[in-house]
Amino acid sequence: MKIADPAQGGNTPPLNEVRLMLDTLPFDGARVLELGCGRAEKTRTLAETGRPQEILALEVDRIQHAKNLQITDLPSVRFAHGGAEAIPAPDASVDIVIMFKSLHHVPVEHMDTALAEVARVLKPGGLAWISEPVFAGDLNEIMRLFHDEKTVREAAFAALCRAVERGPLLLKEERFFTTRSQFDDFAQFDARMIRVTHSNHALSPALYAEVREKFEAHLTPQGVTFINPQRVDLLQKPA
Repeated sequence: MKIADPAQGGNTPPLNEVRLMLDTLPFDGARVLELGCGRAEKTRTLAETGRPQEILALEVDRIQHAKNLQITDLPSVRFAHGGAEAIPAPDASVDIVIMFKSLHHVPVEHMDTALAEVARVLKPGGLAWISEPVFAGDLNEIMRLFHDEKTVREAAFAALCRAVERGPLLLKEERFFTTRSQFDDFAQFDARMIRVTHSNHALSPALYAEVREKFEAHLTPQGVTFINPQRVDLLQKPA
């Protein structure tokens, strides 16, 4: 397993990760668990395909979870408050677990427990799509000014390696690719990346100005497009 692919560069055509996941995983009739569903955008995309039988979407941020509970047009989705280290689901009850950029948000001391929980709730032969951002790229260079995730991303990767080495989960595939992030202007970046409810990004005026200056160095009349390197570890519970 590799935390990053040294050969991965900006010339790699960006992919839509949700489309990649839909093309890869056997969602038809599946019971799905999404850990860290955030604003439930990917949850909605998956539910609206009509392929999964049901989706349990967990979110640890109480403010966002309260907003998710107002969603009433996704009958196959059940929203619940909780973290990956204590999944409210029975043993061997889930066909597919998905984590989009959320493992590194689990407290470091609970990462091993979280992956053990993933293995516990998966049915034998079930799959876990663990997607994590690679610590590189222009967007990362801006974000690290006020939210440096290098240490927690390394800890998340180490936890994945331990889970595979110890055997609760098997590595089926590791894939590297890039995705695209689009912002119309700094105000949109501010709303989506700084003024979030799951973290308290208290930037000083000087740091806020530095972040804005670095962001606007990439600004064009069409806004800003960042190409972001990503890694997916597709894990499987032994049959």
